[in-house]
Amino acid sequence: MTRILLPVIICLCTQLDAQHNENIAQVPKMLYGDTTRLGKPFAKDPHVVHFNERYLMYYSIPGLHETMGGWGIGIAASTDLIHWEKVGEITSEGEYEKNGLAAPSAIVLDEKVHLFYQTYGNWEKDAICHSVSDDGIHFSRNPSNPIFHPSGEWTAGRAIDAEIFKAKDRFLLYFATRDTGMVKQIIGVASAPLTTDFSRSDWKQLTDYPILVPEYPWEETCIEGASVINQGDWLYMFYAGAYNNRPQQIGVARSKDGIQWEKLSNKPFLTNGDPGSWNYSESGHPHIFRDIDNRTYLFYQGNNDNGATWYISKVEILWDEKGPYIRRR
Repeated sequence: MTRILLPVIICLCTQLDAQHNENIAQVPKMLYGDTTRLGKPFAKDPHVVHFNERYLMYYSIPGLHETMGGWGIGIAASTDLIHWEKVGEITSEGEYEKNGLAAPSAIVLDEKVHLFYQTYGNWEKDAICHSVSDDGIHFSRNPSNPIFHPSGEWTAGRAIDAEIFKAKDRFLLYFATRDTGMVKQIIGVASAPLTTDFSRSDWKQLTDYPILVPEYPWEETCIEGASVINQGDWLYMFYAGAYNNRPQQIGVARSKDGIQWEKLSNKPFLTNGDPGSWNYSESGHPHIFRDIDNRTYLFYQGNNDNGATWYISKVEILWDEKGPYIRRR
């Protein structure tokens, strides 16, 4: 069930806590870390929605204190996409979540927030779950949870890093899985009809092969964290390449149908930072967000201490006939 912690304001915007301020250069305007669980900034896997005249950001938080099991989902609110205040948590509920939950993806439908997330800590048995909320903070589980895991000779059966996308004629659910040797992280897709309540019986796996795989040196053996947006005649997928702190960096692919994808470059779209930067260890796990004024922002996670701390930041994304780009100062 959801638990609200008070006091819970942890927003690191233009300054960092002095304890974590060494060797960090070019700090962005928005820099958010949740200190309530470990006593140091730790927030990963961001996903943002606009709901009830404010923004809500869902993100992964680790287990309490020294134990790294029992991951959960934090919730922060903002009115400007820069300053964030923690307003709640979603913690484990039921046997299938007993080891934790993480990597949220949200969509607003009919004045409700639908949250998709993974179970955590079950290795190849991790799967995607669904919950729904009237206020964006208190969630009710789907009775059929977990709602999806992949099958076939191309996958170990694991499903993590859910991304829900409403297409013209159906919902698409993107997920990361692994090959049968549990070595290579790859991406697949499933669909459900627009009339769905997102229960397990409504989901259909669309391919018997991965739709995106690591192939360039910077991606190493991992593609994960898909985030999809429609722009013009194309769907664009922002994805994370390489495992955490290798460094993980962000790439972009595009598609006409949401199934067949082509990468836009053999280089990262958003790289890790230079030595001394806040994101020297990685810029990873993207979420592309379209605001109510039609501007788009790429939220992502980063750190400069090989994962001892984690922050969430964002950068505005602009578009031209070639696709997305970042205005360089």
